[in-house]
Amino acid sequence: MAETEKITINMNVVDLGKVDLLVEQGFYSNRTDFIKTSIRNQLSTHANVVDTIITDKSYVLGVSHYTRESLEKVLAQNKILDIKVVGMLVFADDIDEELAIKTIKSLKVFGVFKATPEIKKVLNQ
Repeated sequence: MAETEKITINMNVVDLGKVDLLVEQGFYSNRTDFIKTSIRNQLSTHANVVDTIITDKSYVLGVSHYTRESLEKVLAQNKILDIKVVGMLVFADDIDEELAIKTIKSLKVFGVFKATPEIKKVLNQ
């Protein structure tokens, strides 16, 4: 099952009333259905732009997960990572600040970034 994140939006009362009217008329099952459908439609409209940017800038699309072991392998190979993700990036809780600093050159996440507060701090997220 795909990870989901809860978001909050603010709408003016007239727009909200229009959404409720469409729900009442059966166009959508509820407000959430309307919002999800609207978001999917906009993402579909801009799909070519998003796909081009992801390809041109070498973003990983989906969920990326780094463990202490995977970063230690990067360190052993004398490599440094330039991490770019559209989706979700997860760093395991056992990764310490020193290892993160030694193995990660830069980090850009569009979506969700899950890591300890210490890792987020050293990576300026």
